[in-house]
Amino acid sequence: MNSAAEEFDLVVVGGGIQGVGVLQAAAAAGWRAALVEERALASGTSSRSSKLIHGGLRYLESRQFALVRESLAERRTLLEIAPGLVQLVPFHIPIYRHTRRRPWLVRGGLSLYALLGDLEPAARFERLPRREWDTLDGLATDGLEAVFRYHDGQTDDAALVRAVARSAEELGGRIACPARFVRARRTGAGYEIELAQEGKSSAWRASALINATGPWINTVRERIDPVPPGLEIDLVAGTHLELEGRLERGIYYTEAPRDGRAVFFMPWKNRVLVGTTETNYRGDPRVVQPLPEEIGYLQETLSAYFPHASGKLLDSWAGLRVLPHSEDTAFHRRRETQLVCDDELHPRTIAIYGGKLTGYRATGSKVVALLRRTLPDVQRLADTATLRLPTGPLATITVAP
Repeated sequence: MNSAAEEFDLVVVGGGIQGVGVLQAAAAAGWRAALVEERALASGTSSRSSKLIHGGLRYLESRQFALVRESLAERRTLLEIAPGLVQLVPFHIPIYRHTRRRPWLVRGGLSLYALLGDLEPAARFERLPRREWDTLDGLATDGLEAVFRYHDGQTDDAALVRAVARSAEELGGRIACPARFVRARRTGAGYEIELAQEGKSSAWRASALINATGPWINTVRERIDPVPPGLEIDLVAGTHLELEGRLERGIYYTEAPRDGRAVFFMPWKNRVLVGTTETNYRGDPRVVQPLPEEIGYLQETLSAYFPHASGKLLDSWAGLRVLPHSEDTAFHRRRETQLVCDDELHPRTIAIYGGKLTGYRATGSKVVALLRRTLPDVQRLADTATLRLPTGPLATITVAP
């Protein structure tokens, strides 16, 4: 071993929302924790999401009730600890003659959603009277049968990552960015880790190693000796469009006319954000781009619901979801985060497969609970469920553009 190596209780690889969430949770638990990110925080999927902090209404169709309940609880927590970053906004669900999900089904889903949200005011819904339909940002009313309104959260995903990272730093967490995780080798009761930063090699030692690298998770897994357990995954690209225009009344949750998939229309920085598609992806995660057919699919959906919108394309981008390998369509697959450990009793490596923006704090708490069997018993510094997220610049990191 390199006697000059810096020592930590755990090291996290990956600077997306899951990685910084684990770093914050570990630092709050009182451990010496560090994170390494090759490019910049939120440079991958965590800056290319739908910007939603939501309970997952659509997951009720696949009976993922536990995920929805957890997500609604986390939404409640984030509204309390990050009021400047997470805001509750109205969502509208229009139902037309051609809509596959009938009014009774949507009402039933929203009722269950409210129940899973403990019937709090933020979890309730209403059916809008017909006299209000013409106020809904030019929403098409031909064939419109009903409009339901409920509330969910919206955020700036990259800003949320930076806020969680700063909180972790304030708790003593260390961030190396940009720095490349080269390899890790098991040595007794921990790992010796090699990093490359600014053309120089350095070494860290850690008792535990967390792989939170999203689409790169299995590539990074191969750099660990011995190679820890993993899962076979599919990468699913989700394209978003930024279009000319404004939405004043909130977010619209619609069905794409072509296949009934969920498509959202959202206000975003004086533009209209439209997303998302779900297309299997097998290329380099660094270069994922919207496909022409995906752009056309979303523009077609816009025209169906907002026929007078200009639809002028101002920007487009795509992010990658990590889903367990399956022959099912992406829409119907399970979305729970899966934690894969090398040892269930005393884990030294934990890989985070999947994960939603909304659930990052819960995932960090679960990782900490697993590591309590392995890492030293120390005094907790804070509770992430009540710790307010800070605002302002970070001390040591490079921010994604």
